[in-house]
Amino acid sequence: MPQKPPDGSLPPDDGALPAAALAEVTRRPFGVYVHVPYCAARCGYCDFNTYTAADLGGALVSSVGLTTFVDIATGEVRLARTVLGEQELVVSTVFVGGGTPTLLTADDLGRLLRILDDGFGLASDAEITTEANPESVDPAQLEQLRAAGYTRISFGMQSSRPHVLAALDRRHTPGRVPEVMRWARKAGFDQVSLDLIYGAPGESKADWAASLDAAIQLGPDHVSAYALTVEEGTKLSRRVRRGELLEPDDDLLADRYLQADDALCAAGLTSYEVSNWSRGTDTRCRHNLGYWRGDHWWGIGPGAHSHVGGVRWWNVRHPAEYAARLGAGRSPAAAREELDAQARRVERVMLGVRLAEGLAVGELDGPGREATAGLAKSGLVEPGALEFGRVRLTRRGRLLTDTVVRALLPD
Repeated sequence: MPQKPPDGSLPPDDGALPAAALAEVTRRPFGVYVHVPYCAARCGYCDFNTYTAADLGGALVSSVGLTTFVDIATGEVRLARTVLGEQELVVSTVFVGGGTPTLLTADDLGRLLRILDDGFGLASDAEITTEANPESVDPAQLEQLRAAGYTRISFGMQSSRPHVLAALDRRHTPGRVPEVMRWARKAGFDQVSLDLIYGAPGESKADWAASLDAAIQLGPDHVSAYALTVEEGTKLSRRVRRGELLEPDDDLLADRYLQADDALCAAGLTSYEVSNWSRGTDTRCRHNLGYWRGDHWWGIGPGAHSHVGGVRWWNVRHPAEYAARLGAGRSPAAAREELDAQARRVERVMLGVRLAEGLAVGELDGPGREATAGLAKSGLVEPGALEFGRVRLTRRGRLLTDTVVRALLPD
């Protein structure tokens, strides 16, 4: 008899969802996330569920590797369609992440979209994103991806400074990013996004300014900028523990964030979430907005997380176990949790307050509502927005999001 995992209950083998959760599916947008868990090499800071050739017995092209990924994932698409039933369901967003999705061939990535369209139906205006490392694509591949239906691509730029890229164990050179941006524009992608990381060991204020300037000069539609975090078990954490590198300082990270906000806003990119900027409302990442707004999504792939109607579950992490479960006709879910009304409200507060649109005061209980006046007096939320029933972070409040959330959820 399997033991209950410490972080959730055992899901049924067929993945069945409660009737109450299924009843909510068509009430909010529905997205699909696909986790492609393969990388040519692992970056020193990364704690994502990824596997290199060495992790899979010496080859990414294997029975649980790149060449079989789409075929194996098709089994989870069929499972999802069965679990969700015959109700009309149209996918509004698809996000293929990883790992490095573009290690898959363009043919396979295109076939993945056809499988999703056959299984669910893709909306005519669906936002379809793939992540890509700059060194993992070429002009022909990008043209094929656009022709297959991908509308949006997100490149992991991280920095424009060679020594910072080296500190992060990134494999591309600074000059590669302008190339792939040109290729993506020529291929006709509707939107091109860049990911940046600040606070890397050895990165100066001038280095970060140079990276921001380089990114802005490329004219992205969207930029995500994240503070480097030292995750336990990573190569970076071991180097920090040995004293080889210094852990990022919170005050320095706050300065870097403000530096990014100043530069990006001056270039016409507006913050719509704490770590995300876009050129307009139509270039915000709709898929990620679905996470922050509590929409529904099914996560396909090893380690992928899903949420439907207040039920959250997560798949087994290793590609071999994922394949074995689907091959045996079983759900690949490792565990799940059913959120009660209070837990769902807490999540709405935690995630909703991160958005520039803010959070409805009505989502708060009595102590939370009482705390808003003090937060406004402290300069963490906008007094004017409170008058109209919204809790909106100031720029200083964005730096102290966790402090604001604790005040809004005092219990």
